[in-house]
Amino acid sequence: MASINEALYRLSRSRFRSSFHLKEKDIAYIRDKGMDTVRRHACDFVAKKLAPAVPENDGKQTPMKGHPVFIAMHATGTCCRGCLMKWYRVPQGIPLSDIQQEKIVNLIMAWIMREYGKQTGEPVYENTEII
Repeated sequence: MASINEALYRLSRSRFRSSFHLKEKDIAYIRDKGMDTVRRHACDFVAKKLAPAVPENDGKQTPMKGHPVFIAMHATGTCCRGCLMKWYRVPQGIPLSDIQQEKIVNLIMAWIMREYGKQTGEPVYENTEII
């Protein structure tokens, strides 16, 4: 298992994963809705798009734009069950537990907070929970 900081470091070494960034529209959305709302959306997206043993349209279920959480899911390798297996060794074909879902949401939110902080100059959220 790795800490969120370790996972984010590993992801930053990937050319593909490190190419994702929040756009101004995403920053404005976060400012308007707030992080609590964004977290609720992340919980909902993870529950619907990743938690089932065999998610509908797995590998294609997460859009590449349209919500800060979608961008973060791609940046963190939590966009589909295949990426969860590749990056975090989460077995496919088994529903995600509540704890696994919470850890995924924590990782997504840590990425969003860091990215938001880099672009706005606001304090960066540091979470070192195990994922």
